[in-house]
Amino acid sequence: MPPHQQPETENRKLYLGPAGWDYPDWQGVVYPPGLKGTDRLTFLATLFTAVEINVTFYRPIPADYARRWLAAVTDFPDFRFTAKVWQVFTHTRRLPAPELAQFQAGLAPLLTAGKLGVLLAQFPYSFHNTEENRAYLVQLKTALEKFPLAVEVRHRSWQQRAVREFLVEVGLDFCNIDQPMVSYPMGATRWVTGPRGYLRCHGRRQDAWFAFGDDRGARYDYLYSPEELEDLAARARELVAKARETYVIFNNHPAGQAVANALELISLLSPGHNVRIPPGLITAFPRLAQTVLSPKE
Repeated sequence: MPPHQQPETENRKLYLGPAGWDYPDWQGVVYPPGLKGTDRLTFLATLFTAVEINVTFYRPIPADYARRWLAAVTDFPDFRFTAKVWQVFTHTRRLPAPELAQFQAGLAPLLTAGKLGVLLAQFPYSFHNTEENRAYLVQLKTALEKFPLAVEVRHRSWQQRAVREFLVEVGLDFCNIDQPMVSYPMGATRWVTGPRGYLRCHGRRQDAWFAFGDDRGARYDYLYSPEELEDLAARARELVAKARETYVIFNNHPAGQAVANALELISLLSPGHNVRIPPGLITAFPRLAQTVLSPKE
């Protein structure tokens, strides 16, 4: 199956890919030597149908960035972006009007072009299920009402039927996550609370999940095993059966592991179809030559 074509079941679409694309340790592993700038995004669009924009978590982007990204995937009409909400709105939890306007203006080209599949509000583990926090989700939904908004929470206090019904009522999509089972985490949910299903795969590295040292990426330094990928495939299939659109994003980005695992999951979800594999990935992850079909230049 060409990467720009979607697996469909009764007009239900699956969009799958990695979180981010600007990682130095992907050079020569994911990307051919010398590939730079938005050419890397174009390259990923030959492999996947989605990519998550992470930079918007740290700061608003100029609209010109979004226009350049759109130009990079112009040959892939079914390609979609997801993007993370600025941490001012999710971690500091302030909604000042000037910052809201600036943030939304940067993503407006993607929204207008129909390329922004989901805007993801990722909240920290410390964001528990309280009346105050539920009220804030409603405020955030109202503040970003033009955007297809999904919510990611990480504390198990949210894992109850009343929360699922609340999200349906207020019109928020839910982001299911795969994460280490440490402390009091969200379990392996398969919720769909709106038109979009969402699964983000963070890896299962328990020892570094709450580490906040210099290496902030250590918590995501994890390669899913074939058995673990079978579990993720089952969750993805269930979401696809429930939602009009489903987004599956791998966030275990160190050393290109997200790309390797995403390609393996495509192979599981689309048996019998060729999956293109960058040669550097096969060198880094030899099992891809066996578990993923048809290595190509």
